[in-house]
Amino acid sequence: MRYLDDPARVLLLTGKGGVGKTSLACASAVRLADRGRRVLLVSTDPASNVGQVFGITIGNRITPVPAVRGLDALEIDPAQAAEAYRERIIGPVRDLLPAKEIAEITEQLSGSCTTEVASFNEFTSLLADPETTAAYDHVIFDTAPTGHTLRLLQLPGDWTTFLDGGKGDASCLGPLSGLDQARAVYAGAVEALTDPTRTALVLVARPQPSSLAEVARAAEELAAIGIAPAALVINAVLPVDAADDALGAAIREREQAALAEMPTGLRSIRRDEVSLKPVNAAGLEALRALLDDAPQGSADETSDLEDVAAPGLDRLVDELAATGTGLVMTMGKGGVGKTTVAAAIAVALADRGLDVHLTTTDPAGRIDPALAEVPGLRVSRIDPVQAVADYRARVMSTKGKRLDDAGRAVLAEDLMSPCTEEIAVFEAFSRVVHESSRRIVVMDTAPTGHTLLLMDATGSYHREIARHMAEGVSYTTPLMRLQNRDHTRVIVATLPEMTPVLEAEELAADLERAGIHPWAWVVDQSLAAARPRSALLRRRAQAERPYLDRVEMLAPRHAVIALQAAEPVDVEGLRALATSSSVLGSTATG
Repeated sequence: MRYLDDPARVLLLTGKGGVGKTSLACASAVRLADRGRRVLLVSTDPASNVGQVFGITIGNRITPVPAVRGLDALEIDPAQAAEAYRERIIGPVRDLLPAKEIAEITEQLSGSCTTEVASFNEFTSLLADPETTAAYDHVIFDTAPTGHTLRLLQLPGDWTTFLDGGKGDASCLGPLSGLDQARAVYAGAVEALTDPTRTALVLVARPQPSSLAEVARAAEELAAIGIAPAALVINAVLPVDAADDALGAAIREREQAALAEMPTGLRSIRRDEVSLKPVNAAGLEALRALLDDAPQGSADETSDLEDVAAPGLDRLVDELAATGTGLVMTMGKGGVGKTTVAAAIAVALADRGLDVHLTTTDPAGRIDPALAEVPGLRVSRIDPVQAVADYRARVMSTKGKRLDDAGRAVLAEDLMSPCTEEIAVFEAFSRVVHESSRRIVVMDTAPTGHTLLLMDATGSYHREIARHMAEGVSYTTPLMRLQNRDHTRVIVATLPEMTPVLEAEELAADLERAGIHPWAWVVDQSLAAARPRSALLRRRAQAERPYLDRVEMLAPRHAVIALQAAEPVDVEGLRALATSSSVLGSTATG
């Protein structure tokens, strides 16, 4: 891999969720450590699974990887980081202020903005503080999915400007109260991110149009803030010798067409390709083989795939159609097919004569506007940029209307806070949730970490409303709707692989703790259900069996969508996913 020939001291790997950033980051760290370098591998992904890849427990502390000399790892845990951040602010004044004021400060520091600021604090300290990582030759960041990463990378400039302007004295006062003391660290982070001799940003994509379009967008946004990508890695490219059956040949043709037609902005970036391997990148043997192109062995021809259980998506749609109204939410890690599943369900429900609204809260979610041509189906997207603009305009026209010019100027400054986006998106989310009392709303959510932050914001809002409502007054908050099993049906999307299934289990457990009960699971992109004949694809299909069995045990109500030769990018392709005659499905687009 050329991006590892003479690597910068800091490597940041980023891309659309599900493209293999964690596997590549881990494999890169192992390769550099095998060369005798001291390496620190850091995950900033709220849904990190670095520990699972190495088969050890890591968590929010620097931990040696026992089997690889010279390699340490760290997973920045958003919840732990937020708790430590709150304690640094509240601890010194806990015995000095009345209990009521301490409770108010604690509540102010309980939202997703605090979580982002706290995670950002740890990220910037590793990036900019030379003493923190002085013992290492290289620091490799396995980043969160692209939308979140761009937000994180933009924050150093945002916060520095925000603090320099003396802003932050209203809605974000709590989270911002600990930032000023770290001003020099943030300035150092900006300097490190924009210095190509110190930091190399590596974009990771799959050979799929949606994935390539996402990293092209990321490259443009990064260039706008002075960061030039150093390399583009195309992961999981099907080798030509694996295209020896109809499915394999179709996948190979589709991938090569996507690479040939990749966005112009990516063509000038140095490119590496990593071939699809027959097993997932878990364990040192698989990690060391990931960046090599040596032969990977043959399929076990004695294994039978014909008895793979593949209940169709149509069964779930039939149950949903009987409700008439309510909220259907697809959740899961990025890249597991949430957008495809949500769109297929929405089209199938509209075809059954129901009034349906399909929307996405995923910054990287892409729903084809042509779906709006389906009778009874409305399509929308909660766009963070538009949500912020609408929120600012609404606040200025209401609160700002009663202020003088100086007061309006202060309010306008406060609304430039990076925290404003969280508030604005949450308000848009709440409006859509409320709409589900009149029709069926199918919501394609952001990747797992973002969704959980949204759930946390929903919980904070619920607590705030409950505290201020008079006794005996009836009210319904978004969280109450989400917790109502007769109203909200959460569908957990996953892939038939170790890490996605483990992450889906963790998501389901987190939702249960919030009082939200997952209604069904959908397994997308199953090779076992597609029953390939290609040796490489057959080996990958054989490896799916334990994870399909695990899903069946965890969720008796589930569906399996098989990998299909042609992506379901149009209405007819989506309709085919929810018919009893075909469980042959999709490649993920969200």
